[in-house]
Amino acid sequence: MAVMDTIQREIIEEKMEQEMVALAEKLFGKTLEECSDKELYGVLLGLVKDMMHNTIPISGNKRVYYISAEFLIGKLLSNNLINLGIYDKVDSILKGHGKELSRVEDAEPEPSLGNGGLGRLAACFLDSIATLGLPGEGIGLNYHFGLFHQKFVDRLQTAEKDTWLEKDSWLTRTDTSFEVSFGDTKVVSRLYDVDVIGYEGGVNKLRLFDLESVDEGLVKKGITFDKEAIGKNLTLFLYPDDSDEAGNLLRIYQQYFMVSNAAQLILKEMKEKHYDLHTLDEHAVIQINDTHPSMIIPELIRILVEDKAFSMDEAIDVVSRTCAYTNHTILAEALEKWPLEYLEKAVPQLVPIIKELDKRIREKYEDPKVQIIDENDRVHMAHMDIHYGFSVNGVAAIHTRILQDTELNSFYKLYPEKFNNKTNGITFRRWLLSCNRELAALISETIGDGYKKNADELEKLLDYADDQEFLDKLAAIKTDDKVELAAYIKEKEGVEIDPNSVYDIQIKRLHEYKRQQMNALYIIHKYLEIKKGKKPSVPVTFIFGAKAAPAYIIAQDIIHLLLVLQDIVNNDPDVNRYMKVVMVENYNVSYAEKLIPACDISEQISLASKEASGTGNMKFMLNGAVTLGTADGANVEIHDLVGDENIYIFGKDSETVIGHYEKADYVSKDYYKKSPVIREAVDFIVGKQALASGHKENLERLYKELLNKDWFMTLLDLEEYIEVKDRMLEDYLDRESWKKKVLVNIAKAGFFSSDRTIREYNRDIWKL
Repeated sequence: MAVMDTIQREIIEEKMEQEMVALAEKLFGKTLEECSDKELYGVLLGLVKDMMHNTIPISGNKRVYYISAEFLIGKLLSNNLINLGIYDKVDSILKGHGKELSRVEDAEPEPSLGNGGLGRLAACFLDSIATLGLPGEGIGLNYHFGLFHQKFVDRLQTAEKDTWLEKDSWLTRTDTSFEVSFGDTKVVSRLYDVDVIGYEGGVNKLRLFDLESVDEGLVKKGITFDKEAIGKNLTLFLYPDDSDEAGNLLRIYQQYFMVSNAAQLILKEMKEKHYDLHTLDEHAVIQINDTHPSMIIPELIRILVEDKAFSMDEAIDVVSRTCAYTNHTILAEALEKWPLEYLEKAVPQLVPIIKELDKRIREKYEDPKVQIIDENDRVHMAHMDIHYGFSVNGVAAIHTRILQDTELNSFYKLYPEKFNNKTNGITFRRWLLSCNRELAALISETIGDGYKKNADELEKLLDYADDQEFLDKLAAIKTDDKVELAAYIKEKEGVEIDPNSVYDIQIKRLHEYKRQQMNALYIIHKYLEIKKGKKPSVPVTFIFGAKAAPAYIIAQDIIHLLLVLQDIVNNDPDVNRYMKVVMVENYNVSYAEKLIPACDISEQISLASKEASGTGNMKFMLNGAVTLGTADGANVEIHDLVGDENIYIFGKDSETVIGHYEKADYVSKDYYKKSPVIREAVDFIVGKQALASGHKENLERLYKELLNKDWFMTLLDLEEYIEVKDRMLEDYLDRESWKKKVLVNIAKAGFFSSDRTIREYNRDIWKL
């Protein structure tokens, strides 16, 4: 049998090689040897698309429609090759022609269809839905320039358009097109599909709608464009600047464009299958990912009443049984509230429906906290989702508890049966098999391949906790990853870092609640200690990656401080032997795939009660980093899994933090006054050295923010953060003990597979 398998494998490989040779000749008139890496990417794109075309689409009597403003899918070549089971074959074929698959992967542009955790989660979910053989589609928008391409100029973030679309790509143009009406204009959409292949499974689709009349020429300098040219701009950028009325209106137009197309597509597919729309909920479940797609509820109701002869009662009933809502935030400002007058301008056809939905709630409940339209005539999108959907879920155990106990408590009292928790997950295909092939190979060699389909099998690694040979191999792989990252950072950023140093990494969206500013204050503290002669026992490299929203001034000031610290620390000969600071430019999925395998210390330091879940914490853990974090989001569940000795938790807990907000008794200046350590670090921001390297306006504004407001309580936890991080660095010196911490983190990461998350969504919500 084994011989037959070998012969079959050789036949398949030979056939694949012939097809690759033929594609190279057809597309470029070249042999594989003569093709550039970019041309070979075109060859493999054609090969994989052909194979996907011949893979059976996943079908079923009921589908999930996962609607999201973001799908941060990352580069798809390696992921698709792995899921098709042909990565090693293709690698071997290319080597035989003197080519490197890794170089071909680098030639692929990264789709700019998302920003951070929300979009990356949606991408992981689509992978898992297909891997589990569940019928489902993602629905979103085809942004031409994504969020933006980040560049650092004069130690400040600047934004440029992220031009990623190419003539030949994973996108397939379809014949599907819809009309979308706004208050004063009508536009036409075009649907593009991206095949989503499961691991050793079938194929689903990501459906991305574009504007037929989109005009890229509207973008003149940086990312500025005419925000009022709705007929030309709807799919140019993700999250256009909403610091003015035009920007707010554009976001409403954009969101309605997404949900109107989604509603029309869903109803079209129902019609093609001859389903009775009165039983829509038996054939479709619509998952509203965060509040951006909330208008799907009134839009579906409107279409059913106006075009399908439903009564209002019938339409509301069936839509309420079809839609489910995922809450991704505890931050009040992130729960969208649109002024009614904006909706009247942009989508007047929805306003009567929204008013009717609000009226029905007012007739049932007097509590102003649960009404859809508040006393200031603002429409609360999440409130509409909760009242007129059948499920509300949080994304980590502590997050869901906070929603139920405080933030959404009024709703929980009304609908306890609707609330449930679905702790987020990540796809191990991308975040282990693809980005850390050496580690994946060691795990397979040690415990077999079962973990690739059932991540819980990683627990078998615990049997090797005292196996010195295995622990040494694990440590050697981490060293290889660190050397590789050092070379990549040298090439990309021009900064030389020491692979023998501890890699302390914080990569995530730049937001005050994630507290990159606290990490910066630690770096200042360490720098000043070294200058005073207190040399650390192990060198540390502090690595950051983050984009700040263009309208978020303080977030941009934090980036400025980090770049100033990079300049000061890295150019100081007294200090740079002991520490370096690197802020990587244009952090994205591809960069994450290099940073995460190399990490020693995973920074997860959000203010307790503010991070819904986090998924970076899971990716780092899976790749053998040890978490330094607060008791927030999924850190709590990581802590429960790995135990006290394999994680470093610090800071006030969520109950204490929520209490401070309720009593309004946190005063950052009090902490500044009573602690010389805090005072010295904060004062450095506006000291001579920082001002000589940075801009007075940015540094002074950040300094005043920390002293006079500090809404996310940086100074509350700073001293304990310093103390615990110092202890962690000391513990790192006990190499044998640290290797065991690494092993336990990898072994316990199985719970955080998005396959587990999606099984739970299906079991409790979708029932496909």
